Amino acid sequence: MALISIAFLALASVVQLSNAALTKRVACADGVHTASNAACCALFPIIDDIQENLFDGGECGEEVHESLRLTFHDAIGISPTKGGGGADGSIITFSDIETVFHANGGIDDIVDVQRPFVEAHNISAGDFIQLAGAVGVANCAGAPRLDFWLGRPDAKAASPDLLVPEPFDTVDSILARFGEVGFSPNEVIALLASHSIAAADHVDESIPGTPFDSTPSTFDSQFFIEVQLRGTSFPGAGGNQGEVESPLGGEIRLQSDSELARDSRTACEWQSFVNNQSKLQSAFKAAMLKLSLLGQDQSQMVDCSEVIQTPPSLAPTPHLPAGLTLNDVEQACDTTPFPALTADPGPQTSVPPVPPS
Repeated sequence: MALISIAFLALASVVQLSNAALTKRVACADGVHTASNAACCALFPIIDDIQENLFDGGECGEEVHESLRLTFHDAIGISPTKGGGGADGSIITFSDIETVFHANGGIDDIVDVQRPFVEAHNISAGDFIQLAGAVGVANCAGAPRLDFWLGRPDAKAASPDLLVPEPFDTVDSILARFGEVGFSPNEVIALLASHSIAAADHVDESIPGTPFDSTPSTFDSQFFIEVQLRGTSFPGAGGNQGEVESPLGGEIRLQSDSELARDSRTACEWQSFVNNQSKLQSAFKAAMLKLSLLGQDQSQMVDCSEVIQTPPSLAPTPHLPAGLTLNDVEQACDTTPFPALTADPGPQTSVPPVPPS
């Protein structure tokens, strides 16, 4: 019996040593942080700079919205037939070319804001864009903790024009563009969760900072609820290309969002996010990782996801905006009823603009 006990203790010690070896971390030079890979240590001071000087001390505000938009506009610039480097930072490196593309209207503002950060730190533009996007999303309550892989080489050429979908494009065109780079219709809808923490500055330039839903600083399903409601008016003058009527004062709706919410290929997936926060988080996280690696060789990169902070928690209560009822829902999924949501009390909801940084 004593021999068995000794043998068991010896085996347990070996297991403990093996686990310690597997989880051994590297002490970073700053004396504060540790990392599973030494290459990730260089990111901590960059993140501190991003939070303090780009995101106003860690807010989920206008610069986060614009930085998240930039992750997409840079990454989607790739095509098996037209070329492009995907998530390679070309939109910053070759900004004189790419920021004048019609689909990139207004994106020169965030490009100009991010460029000094890229120049100040030893990081490629492609890595910085995706890092800033992941850090910014993590400032928003309810968001998933996005992955970040380090090691994108510098862009060698500008992306070709006409690769970024526009809000006035047809559903057929949008799904075909995404399908060309490996995204399913369901993944397209998952990526649109980014509009949960977004606002439009350039669809109607007379009303910058107009949100897509009533909770633009919270990653929740209100965007998917409110786009499914019957549009009744424009937040501004109306008549803008790519804009359709929205259900709430102060809220803007893109034509592409409206049509994807009502198309038979995507309507049920859209509706599935209405009262399923965990699915919304996991689907967005997976789709964003896929987007961030477009055009990249992941085998040559380092997983530094651990440097991204944990987002503030949120227990959302999906609801109809005050003053509206289920009769305002334009049911589009033909297999599952729209969830039986209740409306907020009080007068009809009006959405204030997102303040500038």
